Amino acid sequence: MNKNTPRMGSYLFPILIVLMLFSFFGDYFSPYTEISVDQLVSKIEKGEVKEITSKGREVKLKLSNDTLVKSNLPREFQDTFYDNYLKDRVEKGQIKYTGLTESNGMALSTIIPSLITLVGVGFLFYILISKSANAGNQASQFAKNRAKLNLDKNNHVKFKDVAGLKEEKEEMYELVDFLRNPKKYIDQGARIPKGVLLMGQPGTGKTYLSKAVAGEAEVPFYSISGSDFVEMYVGVGASRVRDMFTEAKKNAPCIIFIDEIDAVGRKRGSGLGGGHDEREQTLNQLLVEMDGFSKNEGIIIIAATNRPDILDPALLRPGRFDRTIQIGMPDVREREEILQVHTRNKKLASDVNLANIAKATSGFSPAELENLTNEAALLAARYRKENITSDLIEEAAIKVMAGPEKKSAAVIERERKLTAYHEAGHAVTAEFLPELDPVHIITIVPRGNAGGFTAYIPEEDKSFRTRNEMKNRIVSLLGGRAAEELILDDISTGASNDIERATQIARSMVKTYGFSDKLGPILYNDGSGNMFLGGNEYSSGDHYSEQTAVLIDSEVTSIIKDSYDRAKEILSNHKDFLEELAQLLLKQETIRKAEYDEIAKKYSVKENISSEIEEI
Repeated sequence: MNKNTPRMGSYLFPILIVLMLFSFFGDYFSPYTEISVDQLVSKIEKGEVKEITSKGREVKLKLSNDTLVKSNLPREFQDTFYDNYLKDRVEKGQIKYTGLTESNGMALSTIIPSLITLVGVGFLFYILISKSANAGNQASQFAKNRAKLNLDKNNHVKFKDVAGLKEEKEEMYELVDFLRNPKKYIDQGARIPKGVLLMGQPGTGKTYLSKAVAGEAEVPFYSISGSDFVEMYVGVGASRVRDMFTEAKKNAPCIIFIDEIDAVGRKRGSGLGGGHDEREQTLNQLLVEMDGFSKNEGIIIIAATNRPDILDPALLRPGRFDRTIQIGMPDVREREEILQVHTRNKKLASDVNLANIAKATSGFSPAELENLTNEAALLAARYRKENITSDLIEEAAIKVMAGPEKKSAAVIERERKLTAYHEAGHAVTAEFLPELDPVHIITIVPRGNAGGFTAYIPEEDKSFRTRNEMKNRIVSLLGGRAAEELILDDISTGASNDIERATQIARSMVKTYGFSDKLGPILYNDGSGNMFLGGNEYSSGDHYSEQTAVLIDSEVTSIIKDSYDRAKEILSNHKDFLEELAQLLLKQETIRKAEYDEIAKKYSVKENISSEIEEI
């Protein structure tokens, strides 16, 4: 049936009802006034009639004053009516007469309403049958899988388009090669991996790498999201899993990609409803289909998640997901390759050095790098630049991290002064502490929720942090608050975010990394947490005694207090440096790296004063 039939019915059905009403009750809405036969004869004899229409027993008249009347003749009066009253007047042209025979009149008056009724009932019955058939089809389709079969020959995403991830691409290419040339692997006694789990932070390229697999594979490629399995009705998700694998077996060898598998693969026993929980039933069915009694030869499952910690252990074991590929943040070389990919279709100025940009974007994910290049292109279009310059890329990087500038925001002069000394305090403390990243830019122009900020650019990528480095980072974070107290003899709420970050680092040092000599290398933060807030267990209590909790708080407080005292000491010893930076910020609002380095050269080089910091 045409899918537009129900829509047509919604328009035609009211029209049909109106026609049927008029066919049955047309006389009720008629403009003709009913008169008796005596009145009819009287008006004819008085010459008040201009037109007469006779249809069987019914006679309709149009009077000289254009009034419309009608009358029904008795059967015995019907046959002689025309000869006795109308014939002479019609022949003389006094009355215009239109007459229909009784049979024709009766046929039209009887057949037309019946025909309209018959057609209307038939059409209504057709619509009802069509809707019931659609409802049946929808009910049967509700439990069908929603995996999309990728047969797009124009999929241009290939492995060469995925910058970086060299080892990861080799692992994925081996799967594609196994499906293309299985003989060389079978000859070695190797079996095809059943599943590959891609793990990594958001934006690291898990889904993009899977698209490249789809572009390289010359086999059917099914893609589906983990949330597509889960419904409010118990059993629907399991039915969709069965249907998906049944469909895949018909097209084997093939690849099934499940994005965000944590939506359906969460640890069992951490939810409510027990074994009748819809999500758990769906997971159970997925486990059986991946490695149960029945074999799924030639079907490879590729899944992606950024929450591997909450996945069920049965899902992660070999035989289901034979390979686990960790996709981390790109290093400086990979960031340069990613920038090259995303700037291929962009007009770059001659002063743009992608290698320098890659060094300055440490910690950026591939998605953030793509967003950076796009923001730079948007800025170039906004300012009507022919090319994307290095200044625009730097502005785009700051915009991605901190938000757009709010130059039009009304700022009180006292707040500008406080912000200037606050940001200068961050820079000065960082300058005289070893192992910290160098200052790249200082600004008091409001961005986002911040009145200003100090940005640091790491000189090299680091895979871990030392205890002294984390201590020095806390000192630098508290440098803004220390500068406020030292220079302005007051403190403000502007340091709230600094305090929050410093406290998080201090707690991590004590509870996670075992940097406390009093507590030792013991993990006090197991990350289980409340199951309703993303944890794994029902209990949200800490797994240590109250005495230990008091000691933890004491150690964290000691770290923060010592760091704050150290920040005030550094600023007191270099008050001239602090004052010059703050005054320059008040004058021009932004200090970039080159200008900052010139000012810093006038003062002492970095002192290794952090080595004297007392151990925790």
